[in-house]
Amino acid sequence: MSVQGQYNLKSPGVKRLMREARELAEPTEEYYASPLDDNLFEWHFTVKGPEGTEFEGGYYHGRILLPSQYPMQPPNIILLTPNGRFETNKKICLSISGYHPESWQPSWSIRTALLALIAFMPTPAAGTIGSLEYTKEERQILAKKSVDWVCDTCGKISTKLATASLSGTKQLTKEESTLIQQIALKSEEETVKSNQRKNSESDVNIRQRIPVSRSEYSEASNADSLLQTSIERSNKDKLWFAIIWTIITLITLLVVRRVFFL
Repeated sequence: MSVQGQYNLKSPGVKRLMREARELAEPTEEYYASPLDDNLFEWHFTVKGPEGTEFEGGYYHGRILLPSQYPMQPPNIILLTPNGRFETNKKICLSISGYHPESWQPSWSIRTALLALIAFMPTPAAGTIGSLEYTKEERQILAKKSVDWVCDTCGKISTKLATASLSGTKQLTKEESTLIQQIALKSEEETVKSNQRKNSESDVNIRQRIPVSRSEYSEASNADSLLQTSIERSNKDKLWFAIIWTIITLITLLVVRRVFFL
């Protein structure tokens, strides 16, 4: 793309994006990204679903919106291909996206963001903005359908990545390795929390759903009946006790009157 006269070539952000565009010009087997012909601050990308997950075999296309202060501020990422993990046409919440500028590092790049996105895909959604909780089977179906997905700007996305024989493997930087490890650890923590939460909810549901057998219901009914009978009998006993004491008192008064007033 030609940027002569369109952008300030002395701008750190423009220089950085031009350098990254050159570095990412050749697609790899896992990802590819390039700026639009008329906008250096909007990129389209394609990533391949991570192997060994429900996204394996899928191709996922999206947009990267870069702020004018890049790389001092993080990009926003939007997925366009239905995938079952992130909502489409909506900015997603990741530690490397615009939702978390506090965790972004200027040394990270668009390549870092793509690697992080791939790593984030199999992690639990945990209710974050733009996340979806599709089943494994639903995500597998979407992964198969993604092969034929077409971008209005870029065309068929499955043809954007290089084949294994043509792609060159670029070693991860120390920062990228650390980021991927952090994502993996966070995924494990979220999985444990999610399982604990589900087990807790399951225990509550089981307790609520435990049926009462006929014998238990009968025993409970009999106990209630016995308690009611006991209360009624106690009330009757108190009534008779009061009546008897009243009669005794009256007799005593009559006897006293006869003795002292005759």
